[in-house]
Amino acid sequence: MRTVRVDPARLERWLSGFADRHGLTDVAAGENLVQLTAEDGATAIVHVPFPPLLDRTPAGLVAHVAQMRTVGALLIRRGGVAVGVFEGRRLVASKIETTYVQGRTKAGGWSQQRYARRRGNQARRLGETAAELMVTLVLPRADQLAAVATGGDRASVDAVLDDPRLSTLRRLALDRVYPVADPRQVVLEQFPELFLAIEIVLNELA
Repeated sequence: MRTVRVDPARLERWLSGFADRHGLTDVAAGENLVQLTAEDGATAIVHVPFPPLLDRTPAGLVAHVAQMRTVGALLIRRGGVAVGVFEGRRLVASKIETTYVQGRTKAGGWSQQRYARRRGNQARRLGETAAELMVTLVLPRADQLAAVATGGDRASVDAVLDDPRLSTLRRLALDRVYPVADPRQVVLEQFPELFLAIEIVLNELA
């Protein structure tokens, strides 16, 4: 059993290839998952992006993933924060703030405590910056958003979205926090490759 990630534009071809390799395929679809079971026993479980799936046929799944959606983005790690809004894959609004949060020190005693306080203050200021960017850049578009995709450090993401002003965006946040490099413009621009990819759990009974 293995997990593959498929670009939405390739999903129809991937489904056809699965049937070609394994024979006649039965489809059992729900709002969040689509399971393909082939005549040779191979299975593929497709995690539906941006559920619910309304048309629970293979063609309906392909049409569902092909829709262009507006998605908010929050990337936050020790090296900074990136906030953006995507229409499909196109980044239509963005703001990047680079910073540095002190790493751990091997020193003990007072030095360790001083570094810990400094690191905590730096992380707090970074979170406050991220929350302000979300309020000014993403929150005004909340009614247009299909979701909010996040990346980086989960604890930092959760801390930002815990801001009471962002309760609407928190409800839209995808469950997964994607691994990303330190937030920079190019990292943000490439982010749709992660949050738009379709996750498929594949068991081909090799």
